[in-house]
Amino acid sequence: MNTYIPPVDFGRRVLVLRHRRIAILLRWRSVVVCAVLAVAIAGTAVLALMTGSYALSPGQVLSALTGRETGIVHDIVVEWRLPRVTAAVVFGAALGVSGAVFQSLLRNPLADPGIIGFTQGSYTGALIVILVVNGTYVQLVGGALLGGMATAVAVYVLAYRRGVQGFRLIIVGIGVSAMLGSLNTWLILKADLDQAMSAAAWGAGSLNGVSWDQVVIGGACIAGLLLLAGMLGRPMRQMELGDDAAASQGVRVSPARLGLILVGVALTATVTAASGPIAFISLVAPQIGRRLARTAGITLAPAAFVGALLCLASDYLAQHVAPTPLPVGIITVVLGGGYLGYLLFTEARRRL
Repeated sequence: MNTYIPPVDFGRRVLVLRHRRIAILLRWRSVVVCAVLAVAIAGTAVLALMTGSYALSPGQVLSALTGRETGIVHDIVVEWRLPRVTAAVVFGAALGVSGAVFQSLLRNPLADPGIIGFTQGSYTGALIVILVVNGTYVQLVGGALLGGMATAVAVYVLAYRRGVQGFRLIIVGIGVSAMLGSLNTWLILKADLDQAMSAAAWGAGSLNGVSWDQVVIGGACIAGLLLLAGMLGRPMRQMELGDDAAASQGVRVSPARLGLILVGVALTATVTAASGPIAFISLVAPQIGRRLARTAGITLAPAAFVGALLCLASDYLAQHVAPTPLPVGIITVVLGGGYLGYLLFTEARRRL
């Protein structure tokens, strides 16, 4: 009698793309998850372009995007609404990848650039440019980048005790973030009324008034940083196993860690310079992406797509749910705060 023996599945199904000496390994579930998220992002983007005081149909939106529509419809879609939608997608993806980098490096789901002070440092540098120097957008990006980098160095030095442990760095980062928050409040209180009001509104994280210039400059910087993050993705995953294990596989641990920290801080600083500190997306997106893709560790692509969808959906809610438009950061704080409470609760139960 013949007995049927089912095939043995030795692991997750993967797709390998090869070109000469370059090989890219893609997990099928991650590809499917990213594709579904991309469809959701596209649908939400069309909805955001349709909705407003001047309502449009899907056909009008698509015609304006393809250049077949002119006049007021073209101006509303392409000149007024599309920069904000594009900024939400690009900035959300940048925040998702930044959070994924730090959570992977520190091997802690609470390792968020906002919690460990890097976002506050970028905000401090940007505030100095706005309130003291009264500089241009390029200077604002530079100030935010320098502020974030200086904060990263300070947190790293203060947390260093024969090496850096993830939990100690998070605790030190929370303290530095609190001090920088007080400094930012003092800078706003000492500024002129008009500057203080605009800085306070911008500090809540807002996409109001985002122009194509900011989208193009910030998007170009973010595209380059995302490319660098992708190139460092393999060493990042290997370092999750520990420095010794990564070094045994040929990873130059110290340069790779430094490069990942620089990329993560630069992504956060670029977004902060353009829109202010948008909280909690970098905390939430990597964990949701990991659960959807069912990967063992943090992966960059799902985190980027989840971050883009979260930022875009939050901005849509901020514009159309409340009687008056709100900064997107208020919505992300509400959503992210609930998720942070859930994460702390589940982590506490796991340790019992």
